[in-house]
Amino acid sequence: MSSQDRTGSRRARVIPIAGMAIVGALALSGCTAENKNGWLPSERDTTNHTAGIIDLWVNTWITVLIVGLITWALIIWCIIAYRRRKGATGYPKQTSYNLPLEIFYTLIPLFMVLVFFHFTNVEQESINARNDNPDVTIDVRAKQWSFDFNYLAGNDVKESVYSVGVQAELDGKPFDKSTLPTLYLPVNRSVELQLNSREVIHSFWVPAFLDKKDMLPGKTNYMTLTPTALGTYDGKCAELCGEYHSEMLFNVKVVTQAEFDAHLASLKAKGQTGELTEKYDRNPTAAIADHQKK
Repeated sequence: MSSQDRTGSRRARVIPIAGMAIVGALALSGCTAENKNGWLPSERDTTNHTAGIIDLWVNTWITVLIVGLITWALIIWCIIAYRRRKGATGYPKQTSYNLPLEIFYTLIPLFMVLVFFHFTNVEQESINARNDNPDVTIDVRAKQWSFDFNYLAGNDVKESVYSVGVQAELDGKPFDKSTLPTLYLPVNRSVELQLNSREVIHSFWVPAFLDKKDMLPGKTNYMTLTPTALGTYDGKCAELCGEYHSEMLFNVKVVTQAEFDAHLASLKAKGQTGELTEKYDRNPTAAIADHQKK
């Protein structure tokens, strides 16, 4: 057997083995929890929205990966099938246009964009839909550089109470997260967060909830959700809002109804009843209105 025949035989054995190894690695990596969640910073059922968001994210990646594989296969096929042959001379046959092909590669991407838009819009509408009668309503007030939480009287809250947030002090060393301002939410109860800012643009972000909304001075944004998993989650401001933006941190504790009631009772016992409204803003709306009248 010639050396060329031995090389060809060895290559014929290596290629299938390498292909099987790659397919096996891809299949095994698909079994990890991180892979199933699309490497998002959340469990599937942290809130009533997270499963839908994860499904949209993962299915979108699967779809574009399939499209990518087909595209790469066609590119490789064209390179091999229409490569310059030995002994060929001059230019190959030149084609100025191909109308069916041009219609195909115009309509297919357009169809894909519309499909992605449809599913994204459906999910976004679901996330942004407000609840007319939420079990708990909380007025969240962002300020440089912390958050105040007003638990407003309503279905599950008998009397309005509040907690005052203070800025975290970071010095590059590990710190006690329990000292951060903490937003308490009862598990499996619908919650509306009314997001306001006391002076500049901030952004309310809890990565585990897979949702983030801006907090604008003079405008209220809303976040409606039902937390479905007990636990403590990190929260932070996601909008560069000044010198100590990085220290604008908070916790979210999803607790049982009894623990939630106990927290409200503790705030009441401290005398923190009522609300920390816009009169504590740096530029209260009333002050702005008075200024504009002058």
